[in-house]
Amino acid sequence: MFSQAFIVILLMLLQLLLIISVITFFREALVFLDIFLFLLTMAAVVSLINSDRDPTYKLAWTVPIMLLPLFGGLFYFYIQGQTVTRRFFQRVKDIDKFFTERIPQPDKVLEAIRDNYPYRYSTVSYTNRNEYVSYSVFSNTDVKYYSLGEDCWRDMLEALESAEKYIFIEYFIIGISEMWGTILDVLKRKAAEGVDVRVMYDGVGSLLKVPFKYPSELGRYGIKCKTFMPFVPFLSTLQNNRDHRKITVIDGKVAFNGGINLDDEYVNLTSPYGHWKDTAVRLTGDAAYSFAVIFLQMWQATERTDRIDPADFRPNWDYKAESGGYVMPYADAPNDDYQIGEFVYMDIINKARNYVHITTPYLILDNSMKMALINAARSGVDVKLIIPGVADHWYAYYVAMEYARELIKKGVEVYEYTPGFIHAKNFVSDEEVAVVGSINLDFRSLYLHFECATWMLGGPAVADVSKDFDETLSKCHRLTVEDIDARPLRKRLMSAVLRIFAPLM
Repeated sequence: MFSQAFIVILLMLLQLLLIISVITFFREALVFLDIFLFLLTMAAVVSLINSDRDPTYKLAWTVPIMLLPLFGGLFYFYIQGQTVTRRFFQRVKDIDKFFTERIPQPDKVLEAIRDNYPYRYSTVSYTNRNEYVSYSVFSNTDVKYYSLGEDCWRDMLEALESAEKYIFIEYFIIGISEMWGTILDVLKRKAAEGVDVRVMYDGVGSLLKVPFKYPSELGRYGIKCKTFMPFVPFLSTLQNNRDHRKITVIDGKVAFNGGINLDDEYVNLTSPYGHWKDTAVRLTGDAAYSFAVIFLQMWQATERTDRIDPADFRPNWDYKAESGGYVMPYADAPNDDYQIGEFVYMDIINKARNYVHITTPYLILDNSMKMALINAARSGVDVKLIIPGVADHWYAYYVAMEYARELIKKGVEVYEYTPGFIHAKNFVSDEEVAVVGSINLDFRSLYLHFECATWMLGGPAVADVSKDFDETLSKCHRLTVEDIDARPLRKRLMSAVLRIFAPLM
């Protein structure tokens, strides 16, 4: 309901009513109204053009502003001028800097990456000790990759049982279901044993999944629970910035991250969209503590109590990883200028020598990401994307077809996962680097949401991600321009119109 596309439609109806009222009751004032609308529209367009937004985003805003000169312009200035949003974002920025600076960074790891993978070092240098955040990279960490949500679920239950000090859980969606029920049973027992159990879920993502007072209900079991930005019935840009992260941390020693939410479809207990293909990773070792800090950042940002010291949650243990490679947990937020999620993806694409393989549930690209994929393919790199064959949101699927058509024409291979819906957000390139996390290839994930992911360099988990892509590809249909153009005319027209508003969805 709070997507900007929905708001634009609502404002069109409101403007229609206003125009009828003006014509009926204020005919003598039409000249002055025209002058006011013209000045308001021009001011909004000039402000938009001179902003530092992506060109595609600017175009998507320009259309409703020009079509709806009164409400379009007013809504644009309302969005840009919300002090509540700016204050919250500044608070998050300050907290992020304070917390991430306290994640230890082993110097030998940075030296090893610089020596052994010099062309990959830019990813680390971009995210490590920059102006806003400081995400560290570790070597003493074992990574287990899960190609299905149900496999991750089983291991997660086992890991939760081992908790001695704390359990942190942060997800976009938590739904009252069999999957969540099994996890909640463990959390209740652990809370009764004195373990610090904290749960956070998104107020819109879980809106129809749990009762409004669910935090109070869990509080009766000793579980600290928060709703991130609960749904409120008024227009606010904060309602547009959701917590899309997926994190489970046990004692700072073990962490889970990926695309899986805590509801039955993610582990194929229900099948609303056919077979649900999702992925995740388990981190055991030094890097797991980073996800504890990332969780505490958001937890602290949503309350006014004294600042938590993340050092209090750092594990004191002597762990020796069995596998090699490097691991960097990282987060992204809409309140800074770094756009870490997009940079990491772009860096992988631009440095690919042999291949870059991607799975994403949504394909809504800005111009720079689109051109990076096309240029890589034109340079001889094997660029393949897998998107869902069964859509969970029809409008997102229609837009994806328009982007897929353009990519295919320029040499990128796009495949549909025919058994159902693929929710995995994976990047893998050259048997060397991979990302598994919550970040989709769409404007919301890259610009509007709070996100997180795991970057991996070397190590067996990267090969596992690549192998899973190849196995998934055998269950896919390769799209062609002819396939897309063969759709009914009404669908092709709808796709073309929706693409204009794609950045606002």
